[in-house]
Amino acid sequence: MEKALRFLIIDGYSKNSRDKLGEAGMQLAYDLYIKMLLRQLPDAKYDILLPSDEGTKMPDETTLSNYAAILWTGCDCSVNDTANLSVSNQLKLAKQAYEIGIPSFGSCWGLQISAVAAGGTVDVNPKGREMGIAHKIALTKNGMSHAMYEGKPKVFEAFISHDDMVVGIPEGGEVLAGNSFTEVQAMSVTHKKGTFWSVQYHPEYNLNEMACLIIAREEKLTKAGFFTNHEDLVHLVERMKMLAQSPERKDLRWQLSIDDDVLEADVKQCEFKNFITKLVLPHLGK
Repeated sequence: MEKALRFLIIDGYSKNSRDKLGEAGMQLAYDLYIKMLLRQLPDAKYDILLPSDEGTKMPDETTLSNYAAILWTGCDCSVNDTANLSVSNQLKLAKQAYEIGIPSFGSCWGLQISAVAAGGTVDVNPKGREMGIAHKIALTKNGMSHAMYEGKPKVFEAFISHDDMVVGIPEGGEVLAGNSFTEVQAMSVTHKKGTFWSVQYHPEYNLNEMACLIIAREEKLTKAGFFTNHEDLVHLVERMKMLAQSPERKDLRWQLSIDDDVLEADVKQCEFKNFITKLVLPHLGK
């Protein structure tokens, strides 16, 4: 196993959940992470871990130590559901990564895993679900000087979909960004020998993927008041998909209040690029 360019991508969705997302036209979470990784490191190697699948063998510390970094996709589990073997196994793996000193990066679920594995806490957001585009995410004072946000606007928007949020910051944790809906939108955790950079939003998503996720979550979103009927959802999704195909369209950008924050990969994936160039490669001595 070539440590210099090999990554472990952890996709915690169950097969049933992956199938439902696929039925809505969405790519698998690990595929989105593969694309984000290869955009930065075209020659990178990777392994996929599906901890919610029956019979999956979790890697031991010796195996983990051979990876350059661990990447955590989103997931529809609750990090507090430790009776779920997949959740407890993932928390154990995150703790092992801290012990060994392997750099980690994650979105959404990854942020929550990073907190709980280091002693922090997560709870349901009392404001409800944050969905679609997270507005006015602002860098904190720590975020403005943190390497993960070098080159990022001080205030930005990002793709998002979550019910839970970090409410207790672990020792060694720094809140790097937040907005009025979710106080912790990004965090860096230095714990034991390890460092975990993570965001509550989804830099790996694109507009088409978010449109498909809205389709997959139609029942939940309608019950939560995001839509009054099916036709409203279809109207929004159609415009999102049209803009994904023609990102230069001024009319759709204006109607959907969407700009380069979420349309340009260099902007929305700035944090991941910095993770690779400022944490992973220096950690490897590259």
